[in-house]
Amino acid sequence: MNPTETSPVITEADVVVIGMGPAGEHVAGRLAEAGLEVVGIDRELLGGECPYWGCVPSKMMIRSANLLAEARRIPSMAGSAEVQADWAPVAARIREEATADWDDDVAVKRFEGKGGLFLRGTGRLVGADLVEVAGTQIRSRRGVVVATGTTAAIPPIPGLADAPYWTNREAIGTESVPASLIVLGGGAIGVELAQVFARFGAQVTVLEAQEQLLPLEEPESGALLAAALEEDGLHIRSGVGADAVAHGSEGFEVQLADGSTMRADRLLVATGRRVDLSSFGAGAIGIDEEARALEVDDHLRVTDGVWAVGDVTGRGAFTHVGMYQANIAIADILGRPHVPADYRGLPRVTFSDPEIGSVGLTERAAREAGLDVAVSTVDVGGTARGWIHKAGNQGLIKLVADRSNGVLVGATSAGPAGGEVLGLLTLAVHARVPLATLRTMIYAYPTFHRGVEDALNGLEP
Repeated sequence: MNPTETSPVITEADVVVIGMGPAGEHVAGRLAEAGLEVVGIDRELLGGECPYWGCVPSKMMIRSANLLAEARRIPSMAGSAEVQADWAPVAARIREEATADWDDDVAVKRFEGKGGLFLRGTGRLVGADLVEVAGTQIRSRRGVVVATGTTAAIPPIPGLADAPYWTNREAIGTESVPASLIVLGGGAIGVELAQVFARFGAQVTVLEAQEQLLPLEEPESGALLAAALEEDGLHIRSGVGADAVAHGSEGFEVQLADGSTMRADRLLVATGRRVDLSSFGAGAIGIDEEARALEVDDHLRVTDGVWAVGDVTGRGAFTHVGMYQANIAIADILGRPHVPADYRGLPRVTFSDPEIGSVGLTERAAREAGLDVAVSTVDVGGTARGWIHKAGNQGLIKLVADRSNGVLVGATSAGPAGGEVLGLLTLAVHARVPLATLRTMIYAYPTFHRGVEDALNGLEP
């Protein structure tokens, strides 16, 4: 392929994948291994947000911050310890182990080793079977897969666009901890990074316009996390938004809607993610480019010959959702039998301390859906394992049941191992395991997951 600037060179491939994040890379790699001629396109790094600026490096930061917190809990249970935070090994590990200093050469070679061809550039749909990138047009014989992901959503706050704010990328890449930090947004990304920097010595304020942290989760989760963050020394401001942002030689100044002002050395914007359908020319196949997401059916088809997977579909900005969808799209493209997509048991985890895991419907969503709802909540600190764990044992298990059908439709597991306990609850929601069956299980003692049995016993019949 030798693109020119005057007229597009037209070539062919079995499948063209636009966007090579985790989901796109998985689709492209598996199809190439199946013997198809596959072209993968991305304007940035092959592998996408997750390994370079998202899931992997952020969890490395969290792991380090949690080690500091655990060491600081030693005096109440095991003697004494001198704890001195040092950001240098964190920054070095991110560069050396997670991102190879933001170089995707290994990933590109891995994909090409499977038989694929990688093109660096912005891929755009010209039609349902035609993609253009850097002056080259590639016609697909079998299909096009869109996996363009999302970008940070920046709110239209006066003054913000002209200020050198951080997104998750700058926060992940920093080689030093700021003395003070304001975090706009109390969702998962915001609270995770806020807690990390606080545990490494920054004075952190989290500003959330909604009434609670983690607005999409149970209110109990937001309250639990707010209390834990305040114990870490963070300042939480919820229920008030930012009206204006200014930046000068002394840092950032944020004017709040209630007339008060906050100041800090750095400002991290973590107000969500957005899909840009115009970035890959969705209009060329009749899609409204102002839509919030790219609609797909249960087989991940957008239209004849076009599939979409990952964040761009609006089904949840999680790597595990993209990989789940990728497997369905792969089977559909190859004409293999597969089970249509089912998001009933979609799990999500905020990797804060305490860890907040949830699946399915919240209590509010279940009631709004008209279900006959029964709810039970237990305090992890009041369970046998929570009492043994002691320091850092804040948590809860909340079950949301459909009484009429006798099944769980949602659950929350928050605590020292919230995301791990969630596995049991995700299976129960996904497989619609009867409550009667869950009550006959043997729950190992003393474990955190045994609290699920306590919560089941608390459900009204």
